[in-house]
Amino acid sequence: MKLANIHKHYVALLLIIGGLQSAHAQTWSLQQCIDTAQVHNKNLQITRNNIAIGEQREKEAKANLIPKITANADYKYFTNLPYQLLPLNALNPAAPEGEYRAAQFGVPHNINANLQLSMPLYNPQVYGAIQTTKIASELTDLQYQKTEEQIYFEISNLYYNAQILHHQLAFIDSNLINAKRLLKNIRLLNEQLLAKGTDVSKVELQVSQLTSQKETIKSKYEQVLNALKFAMGISIEQNLHVEPNIQYQNTNEYTPASTIDIRIIKTQNRLLSSELNTLNKSRYLPSLNLVGMYGTTGFGYNGEPASFLDFYPVGFAGVQFSYPLFSGTVIKRKVNQKTLELRNNELQFSMLTEQNNMQVVNAKQEREVTKKTVETTTEQIELAQTIYEQTLLQQKQGTASLTDVLLTDNALREAQQTYLTAVIDYLKADLELKKLTGNISLNN
Repeated sequence: MKLANIHKHYVALLLIIGGLQSAHAQTWSLQQCIDTAQVHNKNLQITRNNIAIGEQREKEAKANLIPKITANADYKYFTNLPYQLLPLNALNPAAPEGEYRAAQFGVPHNINANLQLSMPLYNPQVYGAIQTTKIASELTDLQYQKTEEQIYFEISNLYYNAQILHHQLAFIDSNLINAKRLLKNIRLLNEQLLAKGTDVSKVELQVSQLTSQKETIKSKYEQVLNALKFAMGISIEQNLHVEPNIQYQNTNEYTPASTIDIRIIKTQNRLLSSELNTLNKSRYLPSLNLVGMYGTTGFGYNGEPASFLDFYPVGFAGVQFSYPLFSGTVIKRKVNQKTLELRNNELQFSMLTEQNNMQVVNAKQEREVTKKTVETTTEQIELAQTIYEQTLLQQKQGTASLTDVLLTDNALREAQQTYLTAVIDYLKADLELKKLTGNISLNN
């Protein structure tokens, strides 16, 4: 039997199985799974919220440039008026110098109400914070892209695993049909005393083993589907099946691009450099603020109601200058910390670049090996199918034993499994290479 005929029979079986499944579950393509995850995956939702948080932090930093107005009011009642020491010669020139007298000043009731304004004209920490939060927002965007990449990678692998398990179920169903047909023939031969009872037992054992394998693979298939649903962000109760046809095709070489991890480290370097620059400026550069105040002060005493409280206006406008003279080496220690963090990040960048280059070479080799395995196993399936059918015919003619039939049947099944595994391994190797070359995204 030619390979084309093998495929025809196998496709027919898949159509039967697919028809039964469609009555109970929806078939999802890989792209549909990825698109659904982009909307419903909770990790992506969290990362989108982190982006919004970063945007608010950037706006918060910029808001420090806006003038701030504060309203203040207070009331004080002095049960004991404050004392001041007055020199006696200020009241009596004849009094000796160096002698003082305590005297109470003020009135019992004091009310203050004012508006205070403050606006930075130049502040290295404020401008540094604006730059830092902007870079931090870029870093959050990259983290979102990384999460997208991880989701794409995870869903693709789960989808491929589900496909191979689906095909394994189809193969076992096909082999069960063959084994049951063989069992029927062996029983007829046994009734005619042309086959031993042990031959019947051997085939019955094979049917039993295939049935057990089917249940095991079916359970694994359901578990993988549940994991796929979780990654997509949909209910575990929702019915879902993957497409039976594995899209195998030779892929082109990917154009090398900066991977998301490398871009993240580069952005982290910029963030650390910005923080270090802000710290250095805060050590040596002054701050300049515009300040102002306008209000009123009321004074009252225990007298007649008509003159109980008198108010007087107060106001000023000016510029406040601040220069750091000594901070107890706190800033210096922070600068040293950031410098070391920056060095570590640069080392990590170098290490990650070298590691990525090595992994790209390995991934290319793995993809090439799996590609050759696919081509080889395609020929092996055709050969194994031919040998099995010839052995089955020989067994009917009495020139081959039942053991020979079982051995060739096992060889066919192993060739089928090897082919499937090779195809999936090729797809996974291609996926890995796509990731390592920076060509993977949720929108691919």
